[in-house]
Amino acid sequence: MPPNKPLILLRGGGDLASGVALRLRHAGLQLVITELPQPLAVRRAVSFAEAVFEGEHIVEDVTARLVRRDQVAAALDGGEIPVVVDPDADILSLVPFLVVIDARLIKQPPAPLPSLVPLHIGLGPGFHAGKDCDAVIETRRSHTLGRVYWHGITQPDSGQPEGDPRRVLRSPSNGELFATRKIGEHVEEGEVIARISDQYPVFSELRGVLRGLIRDGSTVTKGLKIGDVDPRDNASACFLVSDKALAIGGGVLEAILHRQEIRDQL
Repeated sequence: MPPNKPLILLRGGGDLASGVALRLRHAGLQLVITELPQPLAVRRAVSFAEAVFEGEHIVEDVTARLVRRDQVAAALDGGEIPVVVDPDADILSLVPFLVVIDARLIKQPPAPLPSLVPLHIGLGPGFHAGKDCDAVIETRRSHTLGRVYWHGITQPDSGQPEGDPRRVLRSPSNGELFATRKIGEHVEEGEVIARISDQYPVFSELRGVLRGLIRDGSTVTKGLKIGDVDPRDNASACFLVSDKALAIGGGVLEAILHRQEIRDQL
């Protein structure tokens, strides 16, 4: 520290956040990801959050590495995305960031940042542009997906999954998840995908490919989304960032480049 280029902080390393990270990294921007000590990403194959468990994780052609705060610069110099376990973004008090992107998808108003930044971008419901962030990006599939709002809010959270609700796997009970199938495998309707605490089976309601499943051994609560079955049955798509994530990433990039004072520093 300090880094040789202005830094962007991305809060969250799930699949949508990772699509944003991939798009910004391909645009030549340097970023740091902060995550929880025990992330619960469903589409783990395309989530940089997996670096918290594995030490490093590759999404398409970009590598993320779990580091301490004092190792951030070295990871950046190595062409990698540093991932820091820092749920409250305390790193903002220690390192100057040009932009903060809140991609945690918390769907509620965020707590104030530990330190002010030139540009604060929120993803999806819960953020109010002009009030608790500078810009908010639409995350719901529609003709407004990926659009940037400098005033107001995005579409509200519907509380329902997009597409066929049967694709979403939810935990039937509190407990520990034990997976019986792997991401990318074909599954049949009625097949057991996982068990909770070795007692409660989780069944697929669709025939297709297991697109996502939270990490084996994770502690889950009843009703938590734990998996996703894609009836299109294309295994290769399980290992590619989604069109939705890239569209949101494009909106984030637009918001960053919209402001002249930000562009001048990049």
